[in-house]
Amino acid sequence: MADPSTPAASRPGDRIGELKIDRSAPPAAAGAWRWLVLPILLLAGFAVWWFFVRAASGAVAVETEIVRRPPSVAAANSVLDASGYVTARREATVSAETTGKVIEVLVEEGMVVEKGQVVARLDDTIQSAQTALARAQAESTRAALLETEAQLRAARLERDRLRDLAERKLTSVASLDAAEANYDALAARLETGRENVKVAVRNVELAEDTLSHTVIRAPFGGVVVSKDAQPGEMISPISAGGGFTRTGICTIVDMDSLEIEVDVNEAYIGRVTQGQRVSATLDAYPGWQIPAEVLAIVPTADRQKATVRVRIGFLERDQRILRDMGANVAFLGSEAPTAAEQEPQGVMVSSEALQSDDTGDFVWRVSDDAVERRSVRLGGARDRDRVLVLEGLAVGDTIVRSSARPLTAGQSINANE
Repeated sequence: MADPSTPAASRPGDRIGELKIDRSAPPAAAGAWRWLVLPILLLAGFAVWWFFVRAASGAVAVETEIVRRPPSVAAANSVLDASGYVTARREATVSAETTGKVIEVLVEEGMVVEKGQVVARLDDTIQSAQTALARAQAESTRAALLETEAQLRAARLERDRLRDLAERKLTSVASLDAAEANYDALAARLETGRENVKVAVRNVELAEDTLSHTVIRAPFGGVVVSKDAQPGEMISPISAGGGFTRTGICTIVDMDSLEIEVDVNEAYIGRVTQGQRVSATLDAYPGWQIPAEVLAIVPTADRQKATVRVRIGFLERDQRILRDMGANVAFLGSEAPTAAEQEPQGVMVSSEALQSDDTGDFVWRVSDDAVERRSVRLGGARDRDRVLVLEGLAVGDTIVRSSARPLTAGQSINANE
């Protein structure tokens, strides 16, 4: 029973009531969350509004092109354009004439080699032993020949002495006949020995030739473009199967034999003649015009592609020209450029890209996914649907060829080349 003298605040029942959670009051953080959500909603709404505004203004879909240099000194004189690749007329995968193990490779990719230069060596232990044996056999055969010659001289003296004695009736006929037979036998043996010496010499030459096959040399001067074997690998002139035997040491390309091969549509092959002048441009160097000429028209057509292969030779050699490079060629007309006709300075653009107004000619140049107006000065040269621009553009610039709707300066675009 509680003591009446105990204060009410200190009674146990009242203290237990103080531990209850008062759920009627709202959480203190609820107000703070409201202030955080409101800015987020405002930002989201602004983003949506900006997106729709940008979509309404819209990036204009356009087609672009790359500004390039004129294809030749007589751009208007080009009768046909084609594309192809630089190929090597003279290249070889250097291999050995005998099967053996590679012990040394003396070349690397990009190395310039001369004709006859050693590019690799094979293990020559067996070949060296065979060569030494052949030389020893040759020496033995020569020694036997000398012995036979000495015996023949002795037999000749014996025969002559018995002939003298037989004339004086001092010896029997049988003794003379035996001396004559011995001399003839030794003479025949001498001829056999001489032939054996020739055979032994040929064996030495064969062994030395086999030994020389272990030293692999460059068949012509050029540049090593591929290294195909390493020391320790087996190499053979024919494939042994299984993928563990190499068939070549390296590939050498004669850079002086580089040319361009293009496939010309058979419908236009009549525009190409042997010896025709050509202006070539490498994809790697679009601003570099290389003079060339038609070497040959391969007298056969590809029935599947309906094309005829044309070989084009360079009139100028340069170390920048590499095998398998892509190339564009312009076949020039039969009329040779006059002395007054100079190399056109400037670039070529399509007629579609060129626009004009009261202020003059201009094009839309692409810069950072937007367009800028660029005034240009035109030249007189034309190449079918392309015009010459003397000022205002540079090689490599990107310009608008066509657009879905009229453009304005600073207009954002969606380019599609």
